[in-house]
Amino acid sequence: MFGIDLMDAAFLPAALIALAAGILSFLSPCVLPIVPPYLAYMGGVSVTEMAGGGARRRALTAAVFFVLGLSTVFLLMGMSISALGRALGAWQDTLTKASGALIMLFGAHFVGVYRIGFLDREARMEAKDAGGSAFGAYLLGLAFAFGWTPCLGPVLAAILSMAASGGDVSRGAALLAFYAAGLGVPFLLVAAFFPGLRGVMGWMRRHMGRIEKISGLLLWTVGLMMLTGQFTAFAFWLLETFPALAAIG
Repeated sequence: MFGIDLMDAAFLPAALIALAAGILSFLSPCVLPIVPPYLAYMGGVSVTEMAGGGARRRALTAAVFFVLGLSTVFLLMGMSISALGRALGAWQDTLTKASGALIMLFGAHFVGVYRIGFLDREARMEAKDAGGSAFGAYLLGLAFAFGWTPCLGPVLAAILSMAASGGDVSRGAALLAFYAAGLGVPFLLVAAFFPGLRGVMGWMRRHMGRIEKISGLLLWTVGLMMLTGQFTAFAFWLLETFPALAAIG
């Protein structure tokens, strides 16, 4: 898969973490509340109309192109940051430790130990008159990936740091693909099963604080493992405990 060895550089646990990070990004306060209106706008329908089969299909089609748009940006980010990490190969160990420390810093922000002001601000890009077409939804996906980066910053920066520390372009692209899947697939699920998921989304909004703390704890733990060199050891433990995982890819 992606032309890389999953056994190399602890890719498997890193991929699972990237997937989980994407899901946590979807559940963040700046993404989850805007999902229904975004889907409705992209499909050229109202939120109320999304309950109907035809309107829901239009919203789902738009959501597919939206996810392709944001995935395009994240894949390019992954390849770029990995190429930079490869160029700094002589300092790979230092880069890994620095990435771990940075991830721990972001994790503490999410847990609430302190707040990093610029990470709480949102910089949104709007694609005007883009609703109701597949190409417009793709443009909105591009705009979303760029415009919401400050809001997604801590989690996204953590995954980019992991990609950079690997120093392999294919690996970096793969990690960001898993992150994009974690963020994008829930959009598709909401589009496909709306309004049945309204209750679930309402529950998630009510527990947003806990979700933030869980994501912060995950980031802090990953950062500590990278800083202490235990991430690769965890990868081998995971593969020894669950041998079937070695067959993936």
